[in-house]
Amino acid sequence: MRMYDLITKKRNGGVLTDAEIEYMIGGYVQGDIVDYQMSAMLMAIWFKGMNAHEITELTKVMAKSGDMIDLSAIHGKKVDKHSTGGVGDKTTLIVAPIVAACGGKVAKMSGRGLGHTGGTVDKLEAIPGFRTVLEREEFFTIVNKCGLSLIGQSGNLAPADKKLYALRDVTATVDSIPLIASSIMSKKLAAGSDCILLDVKTGSGAFMKTFEDSVRLAQTMVAIGEGAGKRTVALITDMDTPLGHAIGNSLEVIESMDVLKGHGPQDLTEVSLQLAANMLYLVDKGSLATCRSLAEKSIADGTAFECFAAMVEAQGGDSSVLRNPEKFAKAPYSGDVLADRDGYIVRMNAEECGIASVVLGAGRETKESTIDFSAGIMMMKKYGEAVKKGEKLATLYTSKQETLAEAERMYKEAVVIGADKPAAKPLVYARVEKDHVEKF
Repeated sequence: MRMYDLITKKRNGGVLTDAEIEYMIGGYVQGDIVDYQMSAMLMAIWFKGMNAHEITELTKVMAKSGDMIDLSAIHGKKVDKHSTGGVGDKTTLIVAPIVAACGGKVAKMSGRGLGHTGGTVDKLEAIPGFRTVLEREEFFTIVNKCGLSLIGQSGNLAPADKKLYALRDVTATVDSIPLIASSIMSKKLAAGSDCILLDVKTGSGAFMKTFEDSVRLAQTMVAIGEGAGKRTVALITDMDTPLGHAIGNSLEVIESMDVLKGHGPQDLTEVSLQLAANMLYLVDKGSLATCRSLAEKSIADGTAFECFAAMVEAQGGDSSVLRNPEKFAKAPYSGDVLADRDGYIVRMNAEECGIASVVLGAGRETKESTIDFSAGIMMMKKYGEAVKKGEKLATLYTSKQETLAEAERMYKEAVVIGADKPAAKPLVYARVEKDHVEKF
């Protein structure tokens, strides 16, 4: 078998066999297949695509290229969640403790942020003392005790994906649905949970800008999960507007706790409840309506918040900041963004809002960048709301005073004020199960 022949086959629209996919990925991970040949294959896949069986097999082989985590030491049914990334997307900090409070188990490995999207691990590390690196046995013990544990990705998880993503990033082959789907799902399969909920974002702040592309990606990933024997569901959620009012690590932890205490922003609360209900549905806690009621009850009676606090304590964190957010470190500099006219906010470019927060220090421009946990943006006005000239749209926070002017300019460009109130947008556009798409 030769890589040259496989490249030719895919370039001409052929279907790769299971053995050919295994040879290709195994050879690339071991260094027997060189970057320029794999680059050619990635471009051939970008142009010619892959069928459902090819994508599933590619994902399985990528997952098996490294550690396959065995979660059997955790009692009960385990459910994982993955978001395709967005601005202000702190839902993991909310839905994981809700699911745990209702009897599900969440043993989740999360990533760091890069670019305009925030990372769950970065938000968790804004909690003083919180450990995101645990030995596997301690990880299992905490999940059994608290119902959840959130840690960073560690060990040798899907090394094929790491190598392929680095190559895709520099060969203009990132935006291929077969390659995106196999990248995400290989890590989910390797992580070992029984079922998977996917939160596929759509809009200006998402990787998939259109609803149609978001559905195609969701359908592909659901098919992979089901093909690998994992119950899998996807929700298509809005990312044209940042989620909630907070962008930035400490600010987002505080806002997440507000939701768990029952007084968080309506949009963030609603999306979180829908995600949590679907995760509970996957672990057989009842119908979607029953699971929604369970999720709401866990917020109302405080059990979801206490689950999160217990996990924080178990992982070395200071849970007192969750109960008293004034204890979080404060940014030394702040500045307000004011409306320059009367009207309504008719557009918010979520990606540009996210980039403004990166300028302030809340995110990474490179993998080596240091994050300022206190930096970020609190939005006072969002899409569809009326504003008056001179009214406060947002407050910017940073430890670097010189970044305020640039971040203010960027935020103003991201927010468009028009004369007429715009039409409302749904928070959740669709639900995707195997062979079925339900549009809302």
